[in-house]
Amino acid sequence: MARDFESNLRDADGAETRQPSPVIDRTMGRRQWAVLLLLGLIWGGSFFLIKVAVTHVPTFSYVWLRVAIAAAALLLFLRVRGTALGIPRGAWGMMLILSLLNNVVPFLLFGWASTQGPSGLVSILNATTPIWGVLLAHAFTSDERLSAARLLGVLLGFGGVATMIVPALIGSGGMGLLAQTACLVGAFSYAVAGVFSRRFKALNISPMSVTAGQLAMSALLLLPVMLLFDQPWHAALPPLSAIGAILTISLVCTAFAYVLYFRLIETSGASNALLVPILTPPIAILLGGLFLGEALHAGDFAGLGLIALGLAAIDGRCFILLAKARLRSAA
Repeated sequence: MARDFESNLRDADGAETRQPSPVIDRTMGRRQWAVLLLLGLIWGGSFFLIKVAVTHVPTFSYVWLRVAIAAAALLLFLRVRGTALGIPRGAWGMMLILSLLNNVVPFLLFGWASTQGPSGLVSILNATTPIWGVLLAHAFTSDERLSAARLLGVLLGFGGVATMIVPALIGSGGMGLLAQTACLVGAFSYAVAGVFSRRFKALNISPMSVTAGQLAMSALLLLPVMLLFDQPWHAALPPLSAIGAILTISLVCTAFAYVLYFRLIETSGASNALLVPILTPPIAILLGGLFLGEALHAGDFAGLGLIALGLAAIDGRCFILLAKARLRSAA
Protein backbone atom coordinates (compact mmCIF):
# COMPACT_ATOMS: atom_id res chain seq x y z
CA MET A 1 0.00 0.00 0.00
CA ALA A 2 1.44 3.38 -1.01
CA ARG A 3 2.61 5.64 1.80
CA ASP A 4 1.58 9.28 1.79
CA PHE A 5 3.80 11.95 0.29
CA GLU A 6 5.12 13.37 3.53
CA SER A 7 6.14 9.93 4.82
CA ASN A 8 8.12 9.29 1.65
CA LEU A 9 9.86 12.62 2.07
CA ARG A 10 10.84 11.96 5.67
CA ASP A 11 12.23 8.53 4.79
CA ALA A 12 14.23 9.98 1.91
CA ASP A 13 15.73 12.81 3.94
CA GLY A 14 16.42 11.10 7.23
CA ALA A 15 16.43 12.75 10.62
CA GLU A 16 16.51 16.34 9.36
CA THR A 17 12.93 16.22 8.11
CA ARG A 18 11.41 13.98 10.80
CA GLN A 19 8.89 16.46 12.14
CA PRO A 20 5.13 16.90 11.85
CA SER A 21 3.86 17.58 8.33
CA PRO A 22 2.77 21.19 7.80
CA VAL A 23 -1.03 21.41 7.60
CA ILE A 24 -2.35 23.82 4.99
CA ASP A 25 -5.40 26.05 5.45
CA ARG A 26 -6.99 25.94 1.98
CA THR A 27 -9.32 28.89 2.69
CA MET A 28 -7.81 31.94 1.01
CA GLY A 29 -8.26 35.43 2.41
CA ARG A 30 -8.17 38.73 0.55
CA ARG A 31 -4.37 38.88 0.63
CA GLN A 32 -4.02 35.40 -0.89
CA TRP A 33 -6.57 36.25 -3.59
CA ALA A 34 -4.68 39.47 -4.37
CA VAL A 35 -1.45 37.49 -4.77
CA LEU A 36 -3.25 34.95 -6.98
CA LEU A 37 -4.60 37.69 -9.27
CA LEU A 38 -1.23 39.46 -9.44
CA LEU A 39 0.49 36.20 -10.42
CA GLY A 40 -2.14 35.64 -13.09
CA LEU A 41 -1.40 39.06 -14.60
CA ILE A 42 2.37 38.57 -14.45
CA TRP A 43 2.43 35.07 -15.89
CA GLY A 44 -0.27 35.88 -18.43
CA GLY A 45 2.06 38.52 -19.86
CA SER A 46 5.05 36.18 -19.70
CA PHE A 47 3.84 34.05 -22.64
CA PHE A 48 3.82 37.09 -24.89
CA LEU A 49 7.31 38.02 -23.68
CA ILE A 50 8.59 34.46 -24.19
CA LYS A 51 7.36 34.53 -27.78
CA VAL A 52 9.25 37.80 -28.37
CA ALA A 53 12.41 36.40 -26.74
CA VAL A 54 12.58 33.03 -28.50
CA THR A 55 11.94 34.66 -31.88
CA HIS A 56 15.43 36.16 -31.66
CA VAL A 57 17.31 34.06 -29.07
CA PRO A 58 17.88 30.26 -29.12
CA THR A 59 15.84 28.35 -26.54
CA PHE A 60 18.75 27.17 -24.37
CA SER A 61 20.22 30.68 -24.29
CA TYR A 62 16.86 32.24 -23.45
CA VAL A 63 16.22 29.83 -20.56
CA TRP A 64 19.75 30.20 -19.17
CA LEU A 65 19.55 33.99 -19.30
CA ARG A 66 16.15 33.87 -17.61
CA VAL A 67 17.28 31.80 -14.63
CA ALA A 68 20.76 33.32 -14.34
CA ILE A 69 19.55 36.93 -14.27
CA ALA A 70 16.73 36.08 -11.86
CA ALA A 71 19.09 34.18 -9.54
CA ALA A 72 21.67 36.98 -9.58
CA ALA A 73 18.99 39.56 -8.74
CA LEU A 74 17.65 37.57 -5.80
CA LEU A 75 21.08 36.69 -4.40
CA LEU A 76 22.10 40.37 -4.66
CA PHE A 77 18.89 41.39 -2.88
CA LEU A 78 19.57 38.94 -0.04
CA ARG A 79 23.15 40.19 0.27
CA VAL A 80 22.13 43.86 0.37
CA ARG A 81 19.50 43.05 2.98
CA GLY A 82 22.10 41.13 4.99
CA THR A 83 20.08 37.90 4.91
CA ALA A 84 21.76 34.51 4.59
CA LEU A 85 20.50 32.10 1.95
CA GLY A 86 19.75 29.67 4.78
CA ILE A 87 19.62 26.42 2.82
CA PRO A 88 21.03 23.48 4.84
CA ARG A 89 23.63 21.35 3.13
CA GLY A 90 21.32 18.34 3.20
CA ALA A 91 18.59 20.25 1.36
CA TRP A 92 20.58 20.92 -1.82
CA GLY A 93 19.62 17.53 -3.23
CA MET A 94 15.97 18.54 -2.92
CA MET A 95 16.83 21.89 -4.47
CA LEU A 96 18.34 20.09 -7.47
CA ILE A 97 15.11 18.15 -7.97
CA LEU A 98 13.01 21.31 -7.63
CA SER A 99 15.16 23.21 -10.12
CA LEU A 100 14.69 20.46 -12.70
CA LEU A 101 10.93 20.19 -12.11
CA ASN A 102 10.11 23.87 -11.76
CA ASN A 103 12.64 25.58 -14.04
CA VAL A 104 14.79 23.53 -16.36
CA VAL A 105 12.24 21.09 -17.82
CA PRO A 106 9.16 23.36 -18.12
CA PHE A 107 11.09 26.47 -19.20
CA LEU A 108 12.77 24.56 -22.01
CA LEU A 109 9.57 22.82 -23.11
CA PHE A 110 7.42 25.94 -23.08
CA GLY A 111 10.20 27.99 -24.67
CA TRP A 112 10.50 25.53 -27.55
CA ALA A 113 6.71 25.18 -27.92
CA SER A 114 6.45 28.98 -28.23
CA THR A 115 8.50 28.75 -31.43
CA GLN A 116 5.97 26.28 -32.87
CA GLY A 117 2.64 28.00 -32.35
CA PRO A 118 0.66 30.88 -30.80
CA SER A 119 1.59 32.04 -27.30
CA GLY A 120 -2.11 32.00 -26.38
CA LEU A 121 -2.37 28.30 -27.16
CA VAL A 122 0.76 27.61 -25.10
CA SER A 123 -0.84 29.43 -22.16
CA ILE A 124 -4.06 27.40 -22.50
CA LEU A 125 -2.14 24.12 -22.30
CA ASN A 126 -0.21 25.51 -19.34
CA ALA A 127 -3.59 25.96 -17.64
CA THR A 128 -3.75 22.17 -17.21
CA THR A 129 -1.17 22.52 -14.41
CA PRO A 130 -3.76 22.63 -11.57
CA ILE A 131 -5.56 19.60 -13.02
CA TRP A 132 -2.37 17.56 -12.67
CA GLY A 133 -1.75 19.27 -9.32
CA VAL A 134 -5.08 18.18 -7.84
CA LEU A 135 -4.39 14.53 -8.71
CA LEU A 136 -0.86 14.69 -7.33
CA ALA A 137 -1.92 16.53 -4.16
CA HIS A 138 -4.57 13.86 -3.53
CA ALA A 139 -2.05 11.05 -3.99
CA PHE A 140 0.85 12.53 -2.04
CA THR A 141 -0.54 14.83 0.68
CA SER A 142 -2.89 14.28 3.61
CA ASP A 143 -4.67 17.65 3.63
CA GLU A 144 -5.49 18.29 -0.07
CA ARG A 145 -7.76 15.39 -0.88
CA LEU A 146 -9.82 14.80 -4.02
CA SER A 147 -13.55 15.56 -3.64
CA ALA A 148 -16.44 14.87 -6.02
CA ALA A 149 -16.30 18.45 -7.30
CA ARG A 150 -12.56 18.19 -7.89
CA LEU A 151 -12.97 14.91 -9.73
CA LEU A 152 -15.58 16.57 -11.97
CA GLY A 153 -13.11 19.40 -12.56
CA VAL A 154 -10.37 16.97 -13.55
CA LEU A 155 -12.67 15.23 -16.03
CA LEU A 156 -13.77 18.56 -17.56
CA GLY A 157 -10.17 19.68 -17.79
CA PHE A 158 -9.05 16.57 -19.59
CA GLY A 159 -12.04 16.98 -21.90
CA GLY A 160 -10.71 20.41 -22.76
CA VAL A 161 -7.26 19.00 -23.46
CA ALA A 162 -8.77 16.33 -25.71
CA THR A 163 -10.72 19.00 -27.61
CA MET A 164 -7.44 20.77 -28.39
CA ILE A 165 -5.32 17.70 -29.06
CA VAL A 166 -7.67 15.91 -31.48
CA PRO A 167 -7.12 18.40 -34.37
CA ALA A 168 -3.37 17.83 -34.07
CA LEU A 169 -3.92 14.07 -34.18
CA ILE A 170 -5.82 14.32 -37.46
CA GLY A 171 -3.33 16.75 -38.96
CA SER A 172 -5.09 20.10 -38.53
CA GLY A 173 -4.89 22.94 -36.02
CA GLY A 174 -2.42 25.69 -35.20
CA MET A 175 0.19 23.67 -33.32
CA GLY A 176 1.62 20.21 -33.91
CA LEU A 177 1.04 17.26 -31.61
CA LEU A 178 4.68 17.21 -30.42
CA ALA A 179 4.57 20.87 -29.35
CA GLN A 180 1.24 20.38 -27.56
CA THR A 181 2.62 17.31 -25.81
CA ALA A 182 5.66 19.33 -24.73
CA CYS A 183 3.33 21.87 -23.14
CA LEU A 184 1.41 19.17 -21.29
CA VAL A 185 4.64 17.61 -20.00
CA GLY A 186 5.80 21.05 -18.89
CA ALA A 187 2.49 21.63 -17.07
CA PHE A 188 2.79 18.24 -15.36
CA SER A 189 6.33 19.14 -14.29
CA TYR A 190 5.08 22.39 -12.76
CA ALA A 191 2.40 20.46 -10.86
CA VAL A 192 4.90 17.95 -9.47
CA ALA A 193 7.11 20.85 -8.40
CA GLY A 194 4.19 22.59 -6.69
CA VAL A 195 3.45 19.57 -4.51
CA PHE A 196 7.13 18.73 -4.00
CA SER A 197 7.98 22.27 -2.82
CA ARG A 198 5.72 21.90 0.22
CA ARG A 199 8.53 20.03 1.94
CA PHE A 200 10.63 23.21 2.23
CA LYS A 201 8.16 24.64 4.74
CA ALA A 202 8.92 21.73 7.08
CA LEU A 203 12.61 22.71 6.88
CA ASN A 204 11.82 26.37 7.68
CA ILE A 205 13.38 27.58 4.42
CA SER A 206 11.84 30.89 3.34
CA PRO A 207 10.15 31.31 -0.06
CA MET A 208 12.85 33.85 -0.99
CA SER A 209 15.61 31.33 -0.29
CA VAL A 210 13.78 28.52 -2.11
CA THR A 211 13.39 30.75 -5.17
CA ALA A 212 16.99 31.96 -5.17
CA GLY A 213 18.36 28.46 -4.55
CA GLN A 214 16.41 26.72 -7.30
CA LEU A 215 17.21 29.45 -9.85
CA ALA A 216 20.92 29.40 -9.03
CA MET A 217 20.97 25.61 -9.33
CA SER A 218 19.11 25.82 -12.66
CA ALA A 219 21.62 28.33 -14.02
CA LEU A 220 24.52 26.03 -13.11
CA LEU A 221 22.82 23.01 -14.71
CA LEU A 222 21.98 24.84 -17.94
CA LEU A 223 25.26 26.68 -18.48
CA PRO A 224 27.24 23.80 -20.08
CA VAL A 225 24.20 22.72 -22.12
CA MET A 226 23.68 26.25 -23.44
CA LEU A 227 27.37 26.66 -24.32
CA LEU A 228 27.47 23.27 -26.08
CA PHE A 229 24.35 23.60 -28.21
CA ASP A 230 23.89 27.34 -28.79
CA GLN A 231 27.52 28.50 -28.91
CA PRO A 232 26.45 32.09 -28.12
CA TRP A 233 29.83 33.56 -29.15
CA HIS A 234 28.73 33.00 -32.77
CA ALA A 235 25.31 34.62 -32.32
CA ALA A 236 24.45 38.18 -33.26
CA LEU A 237 23.29 40.62 -30.60
CA PRO A 238 19.47 40.32 -30.30
CA PRO A 239 17.29 43.42 -30.80
CA LEU A 240 16.31 45.65 -27.89
CA SER A 241 12.80 44.15 -27.89
CA ALA A 242 14.20 40.67 -27.12
CA ILE A 243 16.64 42.03 -24.51
CA GLY A 244 13.82 43.91 -22.80
CA ALA A 245 11.59 40.84 -22.91
CA ILE A 246 14.27 38.63 -21.32
CA LEU A 247 14.99 41.17 -18.57
CA THR A 248 11.29 41.50 -17.76
CA ILE A 249 10.78 37.73 -17.76
CA SER A 250 13.81 37.26 -15.50
CA LEU A 251 13.19 39.99 -12.94
CA VAL A 252 9.40 40.22 -12.83
CA CYS A 253 7.99 36.96 -14.18
CA THR A 254 10.60 34.73 -12.52
CA ALA A 255 12.39 36.28 -9.52
CA PHE A 256 9.54 38.36 -8.12
CA ALA A 257 6.70 36.05 -9.19
CA TYR A 258 8.24 32.86 -7.78
CA VAL A 259 8.71 34.46 -4.35
CA LEU A 260 4.98 35.25 -4.36
CA TYR A 261 4.17 31.77 -5.68
CA PHE A 262 6.10 29.84 -3.03
CA ARG A 263 4.66 32.07 -0.31
CA LEU A 264 1.17 31.26 -1.61
CA ILE A 265 1.96 27.53 -1.53
CA GLU A 266 3.26 27.94 2.02
CA THR A 267 0.07 29.65 3.25
CA SER A 268 -2.71 28.23 1.06
CA GLY A 269 -1.51 24.92 -0.37
CA ALA A 270 -0.30 23.64 -3.71
CA SER A 271 -3.74 23.14 -5.24
CA ASN A 272 -4.78 26.73 -4.48
CA ALA A 273 -1.53 28.18 -5.82
CA LEU A 274 -1.84 26.06 -8.94
CA LEU A 275 -5.09 27.87 -9.79
CA VAL A 276 -2.98 30.72 -11.19
CA PRO A 277 -2.96 29.28 -14.75
CA ILE A 278 -6.74 29.79 -15.08
CA LEU A 279 -6.04 33.53 -15.13
CA THR A 280 -3.19 33.51 -17.64
CA PRO A 281 -4.77 32.46 -20.99
CA PRO A 282 -7.06 35.50 -21.49
CA ILE A 283 -4.13 37.87 -20.92
CA ALA A 284 -1.79 35.85 -23.15
CA ILE A 285 -4.41 35.57 -25.91
CA LEU A 286 -5.15 39.30 -25.77
CA LEU A 287 -1.48 40.31 -25.95
CA GLY A 288 -0.71 37.75 -28.69
CA GLY A 289 -3.62 38.98 -30.78
CA LEU A 290 -2.86 42.69 -30.31
CA PHE A 291 0.91 42.66 -30.79
CA LEU A 292 1.84 39.41 -32.54
CA GLY A 293 -1.13 38.96 -34.87
CA GLU A 294 -1.87 35.51 -33.44
CA ALA A 295 -5.23 33.84 -34.00
CA LEU A 296 -6.61 30.73 -32.30
CA HIS A 297 -9.00 28.14 -33.71
CA ALA A 298 -12.53 27.52 -32.45
CA GLY A 299 -11.41 24.24 -30.90
CA ASP A 300 -8.77 26.06 -28.87
CA PHE A 301 -11.40 28.35 -27.34
CA ALA A 302 -13.69 25.37 -26.70
CA GLY A 303 -10.82 23.63 -24.94
CA LEU A 304 -10.14 26.75 -22.87
CA GLY A 305 -13.81 26.88 -21.87
CA LEU A 306 -13.80 23.28 -20.65
CA ILE A 307 -10.52 23.77 -18.78
CA ALA A 308 -11.91 26.93 -17.16
CA LEU A 309 -15.06 25.08 -16.08
CA GLY A 310 -12.90 22.28 -14.73
CA LEU A 311 -10.76 24.66 -12.71
CA ALA A 312 -13.86 26.39 -11.36
CA ALA A 313 -15.15 22.99 -10.21
CA ILE A 314 -11.77 22.15 -8.68
CA ASP A 315 -11.80 25.43 -6.77
CA GLY A 316 -15.35 24.74 -5.53
CA ARG A 317 -16.15 28.30 -4.52
CA CYS A 318 -18.67 28.66 -7.36
CA PHE A 319 -20.76 25.85 -5.83
CA ILE A 320 -20.64 27.55 -2.43
CA LEU A 321 -21.80 30.87 -3.90
CA LEU A 322 -24.65 29.14 -5.77
CA ALA A 323 -25.74 27.34 -2.60
CA LYS A 324 -25.74 30.61 -0.63
CA ALA A 325 -27.75 32.33 -3.37
CA ARG A 326 -30.35 29.55 -3.29
CA LEU A 327 -30.61 29.78 0.50
CA ARG A 328 -31.18 33.54 0.28
CA SER A 329 -33.87 33.13 -2.39
CA ALA A 330 -35.56 30.36 -0.38
CA ALA A 331 -35.56 32.56 2.73
